[in-house]
Amino acid sequence: MMERSGMDAALLGLFLAHLATALEVPLDLPQPPTITHQSPKDYIIDPRENIVIHCEAKGRPHPSFSWTRNGTHFDIDEDPNVSMKPNSGTLVVDISRAKAEHYEFVYQCTARNKHGTAVSNNIVVRQSRSPLWSKEKADQIVISEGRSLVLRCRPPAGLPPPIIFWMDNYFQRLPQSARVSQSLNGDLYFSNVLQEDSRNDYICYARFPYTQTIQQKQPIIVKVLDLDAINDTMAAFYNDTDLFSDEPADERKPSFLIPSGPSSSMTVLRGQVLEMECIADGLPTPEISWAKVSGDLPTKRTSFLHYEKTLRIADVSESDAGEYRCTARNPLGSVHHTIRVTVKAAPYWISGAPRNLVLAPGESSVLTCRASGTPKPSVSWAMNGIPIENSPKDLSRTVEDDTIIFTDVQAGSSAVYQCNVSNDYGYLLSNAFVNVLSEPPRVLTPNNKVYQVIRNRQASMDCASFGSPLPKITWFKDSRSSTLDGDPYVLHDNGTLEIRAAQAHNSGKYTCVARNSLGILENHVYLEVKEPTRILKQPEYKVVKLGRSAVFECKVKHDPSLVPTMTWLKDDGELPDDERLIVDSDTLTINDVGESDAGVYTCIMNTTLDHDSASAELTVVEATTPAVVYERPDPPTDLELTDLKKRSVQLTWIPGDEHNSPIHKFLIQYEDSLHHRGHWHNLTEVPGSRTTAHLKLSPYIHYTFRVLALNAVDFSRPSFPSRTVETEPAAPDKNPTGVQGFGTEHDNLVISWKPLSGLHHNGPGLHYKVMWRQEVVDSDWTTVTVANNSKFVVSGTPTFVPYELKVQAVNDLGAGPEPAVAHGYSGEDLPVAAPGNVQAVLLNSTLAELHWDPVPAKLIRGHLKGYKVYYWKEHSLHKHNPHLVKSQILTFSGDHTHRRLPGLHPFSLYLFNVRVYNGKGEGPPSPNQQIVTPEGVPGAPSSLLVTNPNLDSLTLEWSPPHERNGHITGYTLRYQSVNNSNELGPVEELALPANETSLTLLNLKYSTRYRFYLNAITVRGAGPAISQEAVTVMDEALISQHGADVGAGNTQTPHAIAPSPPRRPPPKARTVNPFGNVSSSFGEDGTLISWDYWGPEQNVYVEYIVQNSEGEEEWQKEPVNGTQNVMLKGLKGGLSYRVRLVAKGHHDQPLHRSDELLVSVPAVASRQVDIATQGWFIGLMCAIALLILILLIICFIQRNKGGKYPVKEKEDAHTDPEFQPMKDDDCTFGEYSDNEDHKPLKGSRTPSNGTVKRDDSDDSLVDYGEGGDGQFNEDGSFIGQYSGKSASRGTAEGHESSEAPSPINTMNSLNSFV
Repeated sequence: MMERSGMDAALLGLFLAHLATALEVPLDLPQPPTITHQSPKDYIIDPRENIVIHCEAKGRPHPSFSWTRNGTHFDIDEDPNVSMKPNSGTLVVDISRAKAEHYEFVYQCTARNKHGTAVSNNIVVRQSRSPLWSKEKADQIVISEGRSLVLRCRPPAGLPPPIIFWMDNYFQRLPQSARVSQSLNGDLYFSNVLQEDSRNDYICYARFPYTQTIQQKQPIIVKVLDLDAINDTMAAFYNDTDLFSDEPADERKPSFLIPSGPSSSMTVLRGQVLEMECIADGLPTPEISWAKVSGDLPTKRTSFLHYEKTLRIADVSESDAGEYRCTARNPLGSVHHTIRVTVKAAPYWISGAPRNLVLAPGESSVLTCRASGTPKPSVSWAMNGIPIENSPKDLSRTVEDDTIIFTDVQAGSSAVYQCNVSNDYGYLLSNAFVNVLSEPPRVLTPNNKVYQVIRNRQASMDCASFGSPLPKITWFKDSRSSTLDGDPYVLHDNGTLEIRAAQAHNSGKYTCVARNSLGILENHVYLEVKEPTRILKQPEYKVVKLGRSAVFECKVKHDPSLVPTMTWLKDDGELPDDERLIVDSDTLTINDVGESDAGVYTCIMNTTLDHDSASAELTVVEATTPAVVYERPDPPTDLELTDLKKRSVQLTWIPGDEHNSPIHKFLIQYEDSLHHRGHWHNLTEVPGSRTTAHLKLSPYIHYTFRVLALNAVDFSRPSFPSRTVETEPAAPDKNPTGVQGFGTEHDNLVISWKPLSGLHHNGPGLHYKVMWRQEVVDSDWTTVTVANNSKFVVSGTPTFVPYELKVQAVNDLGAGPEPAVAHGYSGEDLPVAAPGNVQAVLLNSTLAELHWDPVPAKLIRGHLKGYKVYYWKEHSLHKHNPHLVKSQILTFSGDHTHRRLPGLHPFSLYLFNVRVYNGKGEGPPSPNQQIVTPEGVPGAPSSLLVTNPNLDSLTLEWSPPHERNGHITGYTLRYQSVNNSNELGPVEELALPANETSLTLLNLKYSTRYRFYLNAITVRGAGPAISQEAVTVMDEALISQHGADVGAGNTQTPHAIAPSPPRRPPPKARTVNPFGNVSSSFGEDGTLISWDYWGPEQNVYVEYIVQNSEGEEEWQKEPVNGTQNVMLKGLKGGLSYRVRLVAKGHHDQPLHRSDELLVSVPAVASRQVDIATQGWFIGLMCAIALLILILLIICFIQRNKGGKYPVKEKEDAHTDPEFQPMKDDDCTFGEYSDNEDHKPLKGSRTPSNGTVKRDDSDDSLVDYGEGGDGQFNEDGSFIGQYSGKSASRGTAEGHESSEAPSPINTMNSLNSFV
């Protein structure tokens, strides 16, 4: 023992001697590698980005890098996708040519130079995953009002796990309350349902944080019924819905939905977040409360979430272990659940990771690797990445568990040592080098550096140095008369000189000297002590009338060598930008005060070294209200102590001036000059109407009291202290609480308690008397005394034995009251026996009931937690199914002797065993037993493809089910047509043999959508169906012929089945367009586009572009939002547009586009004024009608005379091709035609086919001869818009009139208009 103590002392001395050697070695000196940056141990990557695995290190010479992957050397040069950054070990994986999943390995980086080798942590690279939601049928849920309900989310398991939230169809979060809340696993719980909970859009969303993707579950429909509604709708919902109950719920006491049973347990790691939840059923809605059975909740680390249903404790420590109780309570009763929390700990450093050592030849030191954890971690050492037991022997090195001792080291023994600390919950890996150097001193702090500090504050001057051996630092001031190593100076181990409270005479020049056996070096710094900044006159509380001015003064004193900056704040924010606020050097003036100017104003004086601040409030009153000054009260006076007793005293005082604001209360504080001199503690409060307080006193305290008064403005200054009252010491009045006993090992008992606070010590020498005994007859109490601790460990106890415990407080004056007896158990050990008589009874092809005999309590050796069933599928009884051995565990909490095993696969051989488990772990397994499941219904066929679609036929190809669950005896194919409104036609059904995997259907309807259902059959029946949709091809040439046949009286024959063709690569199926019946219509709000859609994609949008637009113009997009019509408001009147619909799937799927639709938008007259009701317009129309009548008369006269309309003379006189004559025979405008005269009228547009298309609607005034090119020739003839009309126009303009407007037509239109 003496030798061991001597060795410990020697180790401590070596450690302290080199405590300061954990310095940064300058990079110009030789040194082993040090890893400066590495990727985290658990490295989750984004599969869309290049993989970057960091490894940076420093050293001299600069280290080289290499990597291992899954423990073997990783040759980077052989992988073209992997590169290493220059002068670095960082790997970059280019995933543009490879998949990220191909690089999911465990990587470790090695950095080496000639002085040593450093290694990184094991970096486990995993790509983040956001799998798709599994498809499931969302049945409607019908439930009676008042019942409890759970909506399961069951999100896909992502990496990292997704964040769950519930929303509706409008992406609004569903409201939650004490009645409705989300659990930690994402399920939505209703303690009781109300009518208002009925809705058809309960949607669970999962957000995957790495890929920033959000997925949603199928909406859940919930219908809440009262009793009458249930009776009316029972039959309608019997077959299609989940009917939870058939009568409304009565009021009931609470019961827990989760967790189940009276108790449960959980394990959490130290430093993590502990979350426990209790969600209760009940009517009225229960309230949840929490308490720690074995102590108090840690207030600063505890929070309650989800309406008190979740208890959250952050940064868990060992003290958080124990039992927690949640209570659900409503007016009808309450229920409790106890959760026992066990705290384990991954390894953690006790005094930090091992630190680098810099030693001179011949020196000695130690390298320590002190860590803790639960269970206790193991420590292993390596040198330069090689286990130390396999490293070259070194006589100067001795390994002692977690310590390496270096004695008389020599040059050339530099190396990097790795310390690995691990237990079941993690590991710590740390590199620490030993660098053997001979180096004279060097000072790293800049020379002539100036330090500035405020008087009476701490001053620290650095003298960072390096050398080997470690330099010794001494300080001198000015004349160097003596070293600075006494009061008021403090010299730290790192060379820093500290002055606790600097004064003006401490200013001056300081010199630090660094020396070792190889040399000496000095450095000079300067200290300047400045005067503090103080506000001499603070702004005062002001009451100002509206419209007046307010002036706040803030006079400041500061050191003249420092540059001050004055800042004003209003209500802790910036001053408003208002010219009424004027800031001078020491005042703030507010002119024309308004109500918004009321608030708290603060002046802050800043310098480069310190600051000071003061605040005052501005109250704004009406101009008619007399200005009243409100201030904080004056301090109470004349404190007097009377009626002094051992445990009480009477305190009286006289209140100070209230300053127009009544005193609300008095605060009484005390100082304990015996134990905490200078610290004032709040003792009690009394109403402002009282001036006397009866104070309770505790023993062994020297009390001094003071009183503060509080009004609406603020607290007063403290009163002068009262005289001191010294209470006599006494024995403790109470004992510790929270006494509990438990074991951390199989042979110990840990007794813990909550210690007494200082106020309850009652005297000197407080300690605790800890007593325990086994709960057996004639057992004596064993007693120990414990001081300055709150637990005691009893070793050598038998395994899992009940104990009685007592803890009593004792001080020098005596013992506290007789303590209450607590109960506990010594440590648990693993069970030593397995359940017996294990049997299995088959209930159906997927469910078995297991039976076993319980394990005797003595053989469990701990608290019975339950039983675990290990089972695995040995193999399927079908030759096509693979052999798969994957063990699964089903845990049953509590003392059970039979339980059901669900989820078995039909037609399979299973093996299983049963184990009992306690708080320590599992016992041995029972002998393996067999379960042979019978045949069941098969799974759905694994695929169903539609190939070779033709006008009236198509081919179906399928694959057998993955899960056959027996011998396939055949298939059933059902199919039916689906029209554009999604109405289903009659069902055709075909029975197919088991060896058939393809089928051609003939005599189908052309251009028709069909829905197919295919399921497999075993002797147990038909399994679920796989469905597929396809459309027969529409060929216009064939359709016309087909239509002729139909017209001749042919009738359609039943669908024929072609024999299966020989197996050959099927022809590529034509892409089926999922759009149909695309049409347009026009309304006041825009153009309505409608369509039918039967595709699976949800991202559908409309694209449109102006017809005949330039090539670089882009299609405009309009989202659809799940409907099958959209109103396009951006189309301009008078233009034609090409419109199409687009369905977009995943990024690797092609786009589906509909056929283009040509939409011609009619021009729309302005809606601002109804022109037809305007008087000027009516008069204009009458004049035009009269003019046209005169023209008709003239035309009639000319025709009867046989003469020609005098246009030919004008044509001879004017060669302008825009002048066109009338025809002689019918009096229409535009007779002559020359080859050079096939030109459009000025201002008109002529399409490429020669037709003339109008620019505006038929109601244009140009049609009536008003404006445009309509005019009279010199002889009175009318030439204009009419000559621009063409009878061929109708072929180009569709629905518009194809007739050139004759004067009679024009008259008719005018008459109808008027």
